[in-house]
Amino acid sequence: MDGSTGSNGICRSRCRFTGWMIVLILGMILSTDAATAATLRISNRYSPLNRERQLRERTDYIVLHTTEGSDEPSLRRIQRGGLAHYVVMRDGRVYRVISRSRVAKHAGLSMWNGRQHLDQVSLGIEVVGYHNRPITGQQEAALHELLRQLQSVYDIDDDQVLTHSMVAYGNRNRWHKHAHRGRKRCGMLFAQQGLRERLGLEARPARDPDVEAGRLVVADPYLATLLYATEPQAVIVAESRFEGSDVNVITADRTAWFIAREEYASASTVYVLPGGQRQRGDEIRDWSRIPRGTRVLLDQELVNGQPWSVIGRDGGTASEVAGAAHAKATTIYFLPDGRVYRGDQLNEHGFRKLPTGTRVFVGFRLAGEVTQRRTAYEICGPAYRNDTTLYVLPGGTVRNGREIRENRIPGGTRVLVAS
Repeated sequence: MDGSTGSNGICRSRCRFTGWMIVLILGMILSTDAATAATLRISNRYSPLNRERQLRERTDYIVLHTTEGSDEPSLRRIQRGGLAHYVVMRDGRVYRVISRSRVAKHAGLSMWNGRQHLDQVSLGIEVVGYHNRPITGQQEAALHELLRQLQSVYDIDDDQVLTHSMVAYGNRNRWHKHAHRGRKRCGMLFAQQGLRERLGLEARPARDPDVEAGRLVVADPYLATLLYATEPQAVIVAESRFEGSDVNVITADRTAWFIAREEYASASTVYVLPGGQRQRGDEIRDWSRIPRGTRVLLDQELVNGQPWSVIGRDGGTASEVAGAAHAKATTIYFLPDGRVYRGDQLNEHGFRKLPTGTRVFVGFRLAGEVTQRRTAYEICGPAYRNDTTLYVLPGGTVRNGREIRENRIPGGTRVLVAS
């Protein structure tokens, strides 16, 4: 009797010990997961367009982007346009910009495995940084946890976590007779196997399904090699040909399209010819006459994240700030005292009197002024809602068409339309 009781006591003791061990182990696992999740600092910076965006019917992909700019200017630009669901800052902070159940306009002209308009079926994550430079350790940790959570919620496989450079494509142009892959290099570093493994991604796409099916052709061999090469040596060979120290100079291998992509003919792309002459992309008519050795300056209208330059900050004179366009009707000067001039309204004496702090908008037409009797729509029609249409409010604040409500624009607001 005593022996039986002792045996049961030992059994009960062992069971209690085993139970406590299971609880302890589960607690350790849960606390580790909680600690990992706690490192993900997510705050809301919702775009003013968030509530206007439609709900997605399905979510099949996550698309990773690089902002090609610094923290705050990138965040402001993405927030204004509703251009991603999340932004991962360099210190690991994460901001929600568009609700994850809604559509963010992040992928643009896109295709994957025959499906187009990937904005409708994907989440977009913008990582502050550049397509060809490493991200920070804080960003890796935050992105790892963000991907883990989103993949779990939407049941997205590792090889369905794509880069913008994988899915973006371009229509035919003077350099390419067919629709082509290579419109963007955005996010291409996220195709690297080592980085993907550190982000918890064990698989990546092995090939481009749209090129393989003949829907698109390869326009950027270096990019295609980097995205899908299984041998590191192949990437090194491609880099030696296409990634020299002077990547923004036109050569036999680097055309204007290769350097600037779809922005090659934009007013914000400036070509500095070997003799020093400058031409904006929208001013060039004969691209065959652009000589080798021409340097390509990108995003020249976007200074410090703004679509304008400032005399005294970005140059001492109008010609230093706006170049050859300084005297054109499509260059608009906003003086600190409120006066506004077009470039063709100023003579040499007038340019010399432009004070420090004058804001210079290159590539815009001064469309008019909002009054009680004249609305933004009456000034520029449907373009009043474009993100390239700018509103300079009486106090000097600038908003684009996506950030305003027509019935709330104050009188005296100047309207600038991209020329």
